[in-house]
Amino acid sequence: MSASGKGKSGSGKGTSSSGARSLKVRVKTAAKRSVASARWLERQLNDPYVARARREGYRSRAAFKLIEIDEKFGLLKPGQRIVDLGAAPGGWSQVAAKKVGIETGKGRVVGIDLLEIEPMPGIDFIQLDFLAPEAPARLIELLGGPANVVLSDMAANATGHKKTDHLRIMGLAETALDFARQVLAPGGIFLAKVLQGGTEGSLLNDMKRDFAVVRHVKPAASRSDSSELYVLAIGYRGKAAETDVADADAPDEDASDA
Repeated sequence: MSASGKGKSGSGKGTSSSGARSLKVRVKTAAKRSVASARWLERQLNDPYVARARREGYRSRAAFKLIEIDEKFGLLKPGQRIVDLGAAPGGWSQVAAKKVGIETGKGRVVGIDLLEIEPMPGIDFIQLDFLAPEAPARLIELLGGPANVVLSDMAANATGHKKTDHLRIMGLAETALDFARQVLAPGGIFLAKVLQGGTEGSLLNDMKRDFAVVRHVKPAASRSDSSELYVLAIGYRGKAAETDVADADAPDEDASDA
C-alpha cells in the first residue's frame, strides 16, 4: 500500500490550497486479492463518509444517506414508531433512534434482518425474514402499534450484471412495499433503496395509489458513479394495521417538494 503525494519536501505535491497534505491511499493487488476487491478496498479507504462514520460512531457510511434525506424532508420525528428492514449492521437504526428520542424514552425502533445484529441500547433487533407470515404481527407487537415509518436500505448481493442487479433490488423494494402496507399507520412513510434501470417508474406508479406524495431521492452520500436511488412515499392512505395509531405526525406534504 502506498500513498500519492509523497516525495521531496517543498515540491508542493499532494497539498491543498490551505497547505494541508491531501493523501489518497492506493491499494496494490496481491496474490489472494482480486482487482475488484482491491478497487473496493481503495474506495473504502479514500471515502470521506467511511472516515466520518468512524469518527461519529455510526456502524456504516449509509447512515449519512438517511441523515441527508431526513434533513431535506423531515421524515423522522420524536415519538414515532420506526421499522428498519434489512437493518444490519445497524446504521439506519442508529439514526432513527436518535431522531425519535429513544434515549429520552420516546418512540420505538425495530430492526429486522436475516443476519444477527450486534445489540444497541434502546433498539429492538430481531433475526427474522420479513417475508415470514408472522413478521408483520410481530413487528407491530414490538412497536406497540402500527409503524409511522418503514425504512429499507436492502440490496441483493451484486452479480455484476446491471440488468439482473436492477431487477433483484426492485424485487426487494416491491416486497418491502407490500410489507409496509401491512404495518403502516395512516399518514405513514415508506423509504426504500432501488437502482436505476428502467422499472423504477413502475414502482413509483404503484406507490401513488396508496400514498399522497411519491418521488425519487438521491442523497449526496450516495456515490456519484452509482445508479442507486431511493423511493420516498409520504402520507399512506391505507387502513391502519391496528386501531392504536401513534401520535407522531407525518411530515408536511410541502416538505417533499423542498
